[in-house]
Amino acid sequence: MRYTKTWTAVMMLTAWLMLSFNVQARALPEFTELVAENGDAVVNISTRNKVDQTASSMLPPGMEIPEGSSIDEFFKKFFDGMPGMPPGGMPSPRESESLGSGFVLSSDGYILTNHHVIRDAEEIIVRFSDRTELEAKLLGSDERSDVALLKVEATGLKSVKLGDSNELQVGEWVLAIGSPFGFDYSATAGIVSALGRSLPSDSYVPFIQTDVAINPGNSGGPLFNLDGEVIGINSQIYSRTGGFMGVSFAIPIDTVMNVVAQIKDQGYVSRGWLGVVIQDVTRELAESFGLDKPKGALVSRVVSDSPAAEAGFKAGDVILEFDGKEVETSSDLPPIVGRTMVGKEVDVIVMRDNKRTTLGVTIEELPEDEELAATGSKPGRFVAQNLSLEVAEIRPEQREKLDVESGGVMVMKVEKGPAINAGIRPGDVILSLNNVEIKDAHQFVEVAKELPAGKPIPVLVQRSGQSQFLALKIEK
Repeated sequence: MRYTKTWTAVMMLTAWLMLSFNVQARALPEFTELVAENGDAVVNISTRNKVDQTASSMLPPGMEIPEGSSIDEFFKKFFDGMPGMPPGGMPSPRESESLGSGFVLSSDGYILTNHHVIRDAEEIIVRFSDRTELEAKLLGSDERSDVALLKVEATGLKSVKLGDSNELQVGEWVLAIGSPFGFDYSATAGIVSALGRSLPSDSYVPFIQTDVAINPGNSGGPLFNLDGEVIGINSQIYSRTGGFMGVSFAIPIDTVMNVVAQIKDQGYVSRGWLGVVIQDVTRELAESFGLDKPKGALVSRVVSDSPAAEAGFKAGDVILEFDGKEVETSSDLPPIVGRTMVGKEVDVIVMRDNKRTTLGVTIEELPEDEELAATGSKPGRFVAQNLSLEVAEIRPEQREKLDVESGGVMVMKVEKGPAINAGIRPGDVILSLNNVEIKDAHQFVEVAKELPAGKPIPVLVQRSGQSQFLALKIEK
């Protein structure tokens, strides 16, 4: 009797374990068919561009050798006769190559990738899974969304199916195909970690955050859902080492197709502009503004001569709804405004003086100079677009520590461009620009907009308590 009970218990346990295993096995996704069906629509993209190897390009940032000067002649004589040097002695521009991914949007040769993959490219080569290579023409690209549209002369190409990124859910399985480190057609999988992520440099893109392994070379490749539909373009990773650390970002396909439509229709991308600087609403602020919970985008400043100024927006307004779309956090607003058609009149619901008020505003086009147009989530920061430089006001408690009595701006971020070439670094205090004393961030941006191109411009910076001039040059 005891033997029978024991055997029954063992059988029941075995059945339970098998059932549990089968349930888990059914819950795990199967990617083999997805890869087989879509691999041929994914392409490898390589670019070639010229890199300057003149004498000036070999010097530290900010230094330049005038052509025809005695130093220039010295360098020419120094290099003359060296192996591999052309007549005249100076190194010739060399070719550099970059590698990325992309995918076929339609069978007649339209291909999508990232803007940063093809930036400054003189030649773009698309390689397909059968090793066929075709030269691509750049139809248009958009730096703000990091999207580029290419065209190759071909027909009958295998193309992808497009999904709806608005239907994505956190926790959903996704798959990426691309060429990390040049390893063609590599597939990696993971889940959607978060939706609507706003990054400091990309406030107009509501990024999809995933834990899919993305590395250099994956950029521009597709992100698929389990139905085999493209729901995003892999674009960026967050990393402290330069390699994958479990946080990657993709551009939603709905945002991408909006850019594609504009490139096809008008050859460039325009975005709506409201003209406010915003910040998040904290729990304490929510109570003070008459909200039952933290929500919306708090207006900290209204840009003069902007659509918001003409519509009567005020600092202290909390934007709750824009054109019928709810604004839960401040990062929700820029993508909504950016996608709004220029010239459209929309209703905006704000909380003002503890009452809900509706304001009518006519949206204008986002200016190229984004330093005052930006509706980013970092109030008090200003971007000099032509310098690729972000600055902020110096806080009172910082002045004594930095030994700056008045004026000046703090450098917060420097990207590839004139400022970084001049040797300007985050943490520097800019005291004067083009011999104009800098009083505040607003004035700095206005001075920066008027800088001439093609000649050295003096910049006085203070670094580690010492002041020094740097030479800044904006290319024509």
